[in-house]
Amino acid sequence: MSLFPVSQSKEQALKDRMASFNIREEDIVESFVRSGGHGGQNVNKTSTCVYLKHLPTGIEVKLQKERSQALNRYHARVLLVKKIEQQIMGAKSEELKRVEKIRRQKRKRSKRSKEKMLADKASQSDKKRLRASVPHGEE
Repeated sequence: MSLFPVSQSKEQALKDRMASFNIREEDIVESFVRSGGHGGQNVNKTSTCVYLKHLPTGIEVKLQKERSQALNRYHARVLLVKKIEQQIMGAKSEELKRVEKIRRQKRKRSKRSKEKMLADKASQSDKKRLRASVPHGEE
């Protein structure tokens, strides 16, 4: 029987990831909180916000991503595993690599590389301008 309203493959992948970091369901304290925000009456009447605490590491996760409590339980566990992975793996973790890659991409170019890039763009536009056909009256 499936615990979460996601595909069997996703649920199995989560279980495998939890096992690889030695995270057991018994070590997780789960409670539910009334959520707020979008979702209307459904959100106001039910406790869809999920709070997880991993006892051995002390890492806490509070998540209300969806209107469904069951889906939030799944997403909260995924987030908990990511946080534990970051703590264990440190700089090697995939999440930190992704964040660092984005940071490098957004970093300001050096003056020299910016000048080179602009010169390349100018030469490219010159090539395109010279390829343009000349109107009949201006020969």
